[in-house]
Amino acid sequence: MNNAQPANTITAADHASLMEQYTREGEARAYALGNRGPIRLGPDGKLAREILDAYREHGFYVFEDVVDGTELRELREDVDHVLSRAPVEPEAELDAAGLPALGPEFARYPYRFAKPLSDPLGGTSKNKGRHPVKMLNPTPGEDAPNWTIELLTGNLQLMDSCLRLYGHPGLLAVAEAINGSDFVPYNEVVFIKEPGLGPSVAWHQDGTTHWDAPDWEQDAHGFNFMTQLYPSTPANCVWVLPGSHKVGKADIPGLVSESGSERLNAAVPLVCKAGEVFAVNRQLVHGSFANSSPDRRVTINAGFFPRHRVLDITTSQLDGRMETYDAERIHARSRIIALGIDARQQRFPDEPRFVYQPLAGEEEENRWNEENREKLLKNYNLKDIYI
Repeated sequence: MNNAQPANTITAADHASLMEQYTREGEARAYALGNRGPIRLGPDGKLAREILDAYREHGFYVFEDVVDGTELRELREDVDHVLSRAPVEPEAELDAAGLPALGPEFARYPYRFAKPLSDPLGGTSKNKGRHPVKMLNPTPGEDAPNWTIELLTGNLQLMDSCLRLYGHPGLLAVAEAINGSDFVPYNEVVFIKEPGLGPSVAWHQDGTTHWDAPDWEQDAHGFNFMTQLYPSTPANCVWVLPGSHKVGKADIPGLVSESGSERLNAAVPLVCKAGEVFAVNRQLVHGSFANSSPDRRVTINAGFFPRHRVLDITTSQLDGRMETYDAERIHARSRIIALGIDARQQRFPDEPRFVYQPLAGEEEENRWNEENREKLLKNYNLKDIYI
């Protein structure tokens, strides 16, 4: 692994100053691409062709005005509630109020902690070695806590508002346009970048299984939605290298060496207003810098794959087990899409209801109710799919 930058060599304030020109130039490049606007569907309910073309060209698209004020408020409240129930530090049993913390009732622990402004993944073998270069880690302020929460896992079972967002008809129409009508789920998490604390995520590409496939192409590893609950700024957001999803496995250490630092040449920030959503190809080179800015970022992630890229693939899981994604396994995980659709319809009955083709006709058994909260939703993320 290549550690391009030593850790903890500058203060957070110096880091923010160092990033100033880079973020300003990157933001100008981002807005010049022209790949942003509202979700537009034709009379047939299909995504406008020019939007899909722009997504395929650049590897991402910025969807404006997706989440309205009411839904945005519900999402923020739910996130803040779950954070308030977090243990005070890793493996602690109590939250900040001295009450039993959320988490033990789930099979997979929902909170991931990191040291403030650190890079927990860069230059390590974690995440299958996808993060080969260490990011610059500024020293946090003297009043910084020992730990900050960087990730909430399995957000659909933690927050009903996230389950409802998962069933958004416009977003699911985008997923269908990109991956086909039989698209399947990946996983769902919430990224937390608290001001002056949020750790970096070193440059990487997400896919791990299909790089050498004879039929490899730019959509081989699917894509992620990233819904922003607060403004996504150049200083706190994810950065991407446009077009890198089309060129195969990238030489990230080489890109860093060529750029002279971890601030990659030609990268652009994913900037937007609160309530807007990015669709981002998982094969794009992407990452984020330590959040030395005064602005909070909360990002709700949900990913999807083309079904033919997942069916009968055998790969390792988070716990190291090997698993094969047969049709039964895919169907079981996909039921959460139907559950989200029904949960959203109950909350927003005047919206059009998306029809998820693989489960069409199975609506009754996938109703959103307390029985299915326990039967289908609890620990649903043990069936997450990784390629």
